[in-house]
Amino acid sequence: MSAPPMFSRPTYEALAVDPAGRRHLFVADHRFEPSPETFAGLPADAPVEIWRTLAEARVAAAPHEGGGAVLRDFRSRAQILDALDHRLSRERVGLRLYAVGLESFIWDVAKIAADKGLDRDEYRLFHVGSQSRRVYCVHCRAVTENVSTNIATCSGCGAHLFVRDHFSRRLAAFAGVQVDAEVPGEIPAIEEVYP
Repeated sequence: MSAPPMFSRPTYEALAVDPAGRRHLFVADHRFEPSPETFAGLPADAPVEIWRTLAEARVAAAPHEGGGAVLRDFRSRAQILDALDHRLSRERVGLRLYAVGLESFIWDVAKIAADKGLDRDEYRLFHVGSQSRRVYCVHCRAVTENVSTNIATCSGCGAHLFVRDHFSRRLAAFAGVQVDAEVPGEIPAIEEVYP
């Protein structure tokens, strides 16, 4: 019951740094450990920070092409996003921001970046991990996280939603429409389609 891809579906490039940046901040929703190739093209003394979401918070130095990167771990997604919001409020021109992780996370980062005045060429989004989706119910406006099936139960109104391939960058979510609106209770087979 899946529909053909729509043009609103984001596409992502491979992780690469922008050598034009003066400072580089990587923000990840997992234990992100970039390879040395990630920093190809950067001067060895380029300031690099890596923020990751882990079970416990800590700050340490991590190697990067002969230089050092500041490695900062956060306890939760909410904590890292709050810290990013605060950081970007006082940031200067020259920062390059790289969001690495699940689609819902990287678009949360993109929203903060745009709200704080970063141009689209100053931040980059790199989707890694599960294809699970954040689904926005068009009926009650609730958001349901980590949906991996073609039909999901809305976390707000309980409707059975067909997960469309239409992605809203503003909402950072895919549209979900009630699958049994015309014939209540008539629900097609639920399939795992976004592992």
